[in-house]
This record gives sequence, structure tokens and C-alpha cells, in this order.
Amino acid sequence: MNAYSNETDRQRNAAGLAVWDNEGGASGRDFADRQYGRRVEADRTWTVCNVFSGIPALIDGGAMTGLSRSDATRSMLSLNQRNAERRRLRVAAPPIVPHEAVVGQS
Repeated sequence: MNAYSNETDRQRNAAGLAVWDNEGGASGRDFADRQYGRRVEADRTWTVCNVFSGIPALIDGGAMTGLSRSDATRSMLSLNQRNAERRRLRVAAPPIVPHEAVVGQS
């Protein structure tokens, strides 16, 4: 790889991280990785976190920590509902055909 490719990859990764920060999960990951739960902390506040990694969910760049139980429940349900809708749309979407296959049919 040349320096240009490495810089382009870095820019793509940075853009991907921005999406990850805003959506509470990494883009391009399997939807099973985007399941959220809630947990009570030692100070009796609640955190919405990824059930597999335990990492707090990020919404608009802010971690979902220090919440009341009802806010954590509402946020967790909202995140999981949004992911369920994305999963439903992904399953319903037609398969992506590689460009080479389309060109080869002509």
C-alpha cells in the first residue's frame, strides 16, 4: 500500500467512528453486536450499555451513564427498537449484486 491509500483508509475509519459515536454502535457490524441492556452502578445511577462488551452506549457523542432507572429503560428500549427496525429493513432489502456480475451479463 502506498501513503495515499493509508491516508484514505484513515479518513474512512475516522468517518466510521463518527457514525459509531452517533449511533451507539460500530457501522458495518452484525446487528447481534448492537443489543443494549441497562445496569445499576455503585452510586445507584443507571447505565445503558452493550450487552456483549459492557461499554456504555453513545448517543450524540455522550455516554448513556448517570441515568435514572426510567430514563435508562426508555433509552435502552429505544435503541433496541431502532436496531430491530434496521435489522428488518436489512433482511427485506434485495441482495447487493457485485458490479462485475452485472457487467458480465451484458
